Amino acid sequence: RPKSAVGTPAYIAPEVLSRREYDGKLADVWSCGVTLYVMLVGAYPFEDQDDPKNIRKTIQRIMSVQYKIPDYVHISAECKQLIARIFVNNPLRRITMKEIKSHPWFLKNLPRELTETAQAMYYRRDNSVPSFSDQTSEEIMKIVQEARTMPKSSRTGYWSDAGSDEEEKEEEERPEENEEEEEDEYDKRVKEVHASGELRMSSLRI
Repeated sequence: RPKSAVGTPAYIAPEVLSRREYDGKLADVWSCGVTLYVMLVGAYPFEDQDDPKNIRKTIQRIMSVQYKIPDYVHISAECKQLIARIFVNNPLRRITMKEIKSHPWFLKNLPRELTETAQAMYYRRDNSVPSFSDQTSEEIMKIVQEARTMPKSSRTGYWSDAGSDEEEKEEEERPEENEEEEEDEYDKRVKEVHASGELRMSSLRI
């Protein structure tokens, strides 16, 4: 469990500010609550609007969970209840991410395809590879590579001129250095994509 207090003060949970060991997931729930509040109200929940740069005061308000929703902001009772369950000083009593996903306000007007039940249909029981795709990342990269290899016959079309044959002949006679450089650069990019994990099947949405 982390102990460091890193982040924007306005978003930091009380247990993080206390510099004691804390549960990162529960601290993130608090930060998500701050984001939700900002989206609804247009201001940070624990900042003094008359003195927003006073970080000490902001921290004091976070530790004492001192916030309020302005009267001019009209939100439902369900939403207020969710915010109240997020902004709880004791992380063990704070609502969890799983509980948020089943909260009435979260589920209201949520598209059916985004519900957990619908999402589960797209994955196998091991929750690692989408059931709708049997292709490996290597197979996908091979297809991409083949698509990049354009036949010479397709390089000239309706707009080709009389000199196109001569240009093609010159291109064939040129050293293959440029071609090799392009392939090396492409291979480099492919390796970078693999290293970044962008092609993990668990993250692909086709």
